[in-house]
Amino acid sequence: MPIEHISAEVILFFIIYGVTGVIPLIAAVYLLLRLGNAFAPGVEPPVRLRRWAASFFVVSSLGHVWWYLFYLYSGDVNSAAYVLVAVLDCVELLITMAGTLLAMLQDRRRPVWPALVALVPLLAFGGIQLFYPNQYFIQIITAYILSIYVLFSVYMVFAVRRYGRWLNDNYADLENKRVWLSQVVSLAFLFLLIIYALVDTDMILLYVLHLVEIILFALLLWRVETLPLLAEPSTDDDCGESSLESIEEAPAEPEPSDPELATEADSSNLSPLASQKGSLDLSQIEQLLAEHCVDTKLYLQHDLTLQQLAQTIGINRFYLSQYFSRQSITYNTYINNLRINYFISRYQEVVKTQRAFTVQQLASESGYRSYSTFSLAFKQRMGQTVSTWMHDN
Repeated sequence: MPIEHISAEVILFFIIYGVTGVIPLIAAVYLLLRLGNAFAPGVEPPVRLRRWAASFFVVSSLGHVWWYLFYLYSGDVNSAAYVLVAVLDCVELLITMAGTLLAMLQDRRRPVWPALVALVPLLAFGGIQLFYPNQYFIQIITAYILSIYVLFSVYMVFAVRRYGRWLNDNYADLENKRVWLSQVVSLAFLFLLIIYALVDTDMILLYVLHLVEIILFALLLWRVETLPLLAEPSTDDDCGESSLESIEEAPAEPEPSDPELATEADSSNLSPLASQKGSLDLSQIEQLLAEHCVDTKLYLQHDLTLQQLAQTIGINRFYLSQYFSRQSITYNTYINNLRINYFISRYQEVVKTQRAFTVQQLASESGYRSYSTFSLAFKQRMGQTVSTWMHDN
């Protein structure tokens, strides 16, 4: 077709289509060959996450090439070529997206092979359709792909909630550590791809889908590069999710053969209270926290982890985690309560002495890197916003 007969609508579509194919390729090259973090210079993301994300971007870019070649040379949606490209595209996108999402959850290493196993029937259906074309098989393939998407989405909801509990049990500062938003964004992107591949759409809707793809590519790359590596080792049992003995009954010094407690220092590094008896009760741990965390204002330290606090007060993180669990609070809640109390005392002090101050400054002094995090913690602790509380006090 002569170029003068090509409508402006089609030209615009191919421009957008080409951009959505080039952007993920650039993102993949950046993730694999980058010399520094352009989004967050002080953050080192997990290598596994970066590699999975790069593979997803590569597959996304190649998918645009395959579909372009298909519509350029064939365009027959009833042909074997269509089935081959559609199945290959869905398999690779689902695998790489699953790997990317699972790599964001750093509480434990989750395997990707179950997703690959779930796609075996899809490959079988695609092979049957290649040799014995049937419209009913197309419907079966479509329904199966959507069912995989729904099941994986449900799994990710529970996995992200569990990951959130793990964060609260082990970290005082959660800035840039939460992943629920990136999960929603990434799954929305996957859903859009499935709609684009399996549902007939008009040209305007195709414009919208591709523009949304570009936005989600950028958000996914930003999330990957701003998610810090949480190098602290952990297990499923660290947060008290399995059956554990009470603190009073647990041995003060873990046996070397116990993998869950193998990170504990030897008895020479324990605090006097921890080494003088064969067990620790709740009051002893509370005394240790008062001496080594509250009195020293250790809670004001940025990114203070449960492991670091346990080492400072000289007990096993297992005992400390159980202590907070027995108090029906999380480690994050404990630290934030101390920080909010410190903020209140500082506020009352500066008001009494009539010194100039800003709430942001006091929040920073209280251990918070960002005012938004402080504001949320304050409302959770006091039941009202900072401005309302200050007005009433």
